[in-house]
Amino acid sequence: MRIGFGYDVHALVEGRKLIIGGIQIPHEKGLQGHSDADVLLHAVMDALLGAAALGDIGQHFPDRDERFKDIDSGLLLTEVARLLHSKGYTCHNLDCTVVAQSPQIAPYREEMRKRIAQLLGIPLEQVSIKATTTEGLGFTGRKEGIAAYAVCTITSIG
Repeated sequence: MRIGFGYDVHALVEGRKLIIGGIQIPHEKGLQGHSDADVLLHAVMDALLGAAALGDIGQHFPDRDERFKDIDSGLLLTEVARLLHSKGYTCHNLDCTVVAQSPQIAPYREEMRKRIAQLLGIPLEQVSIKATTTEGLGFTGRKEGIAAYAVCTITSIG
């Protein structure tokens, strides 16, 4: 068994869709980034890649590469899962926390869990998503951005 940790943050801006955990959430702002800026999926990818000692998402999907401009991060997570499998690993457990003052994540949590489990090809019971605010403190508290943390365990296949 191996353990990985991922963290990501993106600024909230006008004129973008808000995508978190592979789903679109109604909100007046979206996350700024080269891809769809899905802060949660980016943290998950970094956790998985780190657990397998395969670098980070910037190495695999650089923001200077136009192929990844506005790309669905779900496609990138699917590629990370394929890469893990090719190295003989699968995700065994995933525990995530989204840090956002707004919007509330709770109404979308189950849909996010289902989407991530589907993208990784693992049972729903192996995916946990929690959310917290910062009680108005810091950039998330001022609603300037959203952060996400992910911790995973991966195990050898077979």
